[in-house]
Amino acid sequence: MNGFETVNYEKNGSIAFVTLNRPEALNAFSVKMRDELFEILSAIKLDDEVRAVIFKGAGEKAFCAGADLKEFLTAPSAVGARHIRSVRDLWRLFTIMPQPLIAALHGYVLGSGIEIALYCDLRVATPDAVFGFPEVTLGILPAAGGTQTLPRILGLSGALDMLLTGRRLNAQEALGRGMVNRIVPREQLLQTAEAWAQKIASCDPIVVRNAKRALILGMDMTLDQGLDLEWRLAIETKEIRKTSEL
Repeated sequence: MNGFETVNYEKNGSIAFVTLNRPEALNAFSVKMRDELFEILSAIKLDDEVRAVIFKGAGEKAFCAGADLKEFLTAPSAVGARHIRSVRDLWRLFTIMPQPLIAALHGYVLGSGIEIALYCDLRVATPDAVFGFPEVTLGILPAAGGTQTLPRILGLSGALDMLLTGRRLNAQEALGRGMVNRIVPREQLLQTAEAWAQKIASCDPIVVRNAKRALILGMDMTLDQGLDLEWRLAIETKEIRKTSEL
């Protein structure tokens, strides 16, 4: 895939690289970026060769500094927006990606940027990373999953603190509260993300995908339901691997 204007896509063996590519605008999330990400992720989802996906931001200042307000504050009517989302729901697509998603984060990780990061399964950040939801200070509501993904990581109290006040977390605070898995120097950011991706790619893809399914789906189940899901996926994985070996 190529020819995209706001997102770069590359595939190196079993690892896909998705780069938000509007550095002149701090990689602000635009309508065009939404559409291109939807197209790219739709293709990755069906690509059995891809075993892990790395998201990163172009330039030195930001992973993504949030939505392009010049576009989104002049968005279509609620009816129009609902129709667009029904046919091109990028955020729901993030939730059903079978491959593990890794976010390599630096600089500003705000608004739509933090929402993309929160949809990822693993997050590595540089010491200069800053995380926040500025929407409330702008008179708008997060609409790409932030109110749902953030409390699943920070808990209700921590999420309310950020969402209701616009408070930002630095990299160390984000690490301490489980929002990122590691902090590394800028020159090691992509290297660290790639090492994770290579480790994941070296494992059986069916096992990895079903482990992710068990964890993600189980979060919204009772313990009994989660245990049943785990057992069913374990049997399914065993049967698929047995068939593939014939």
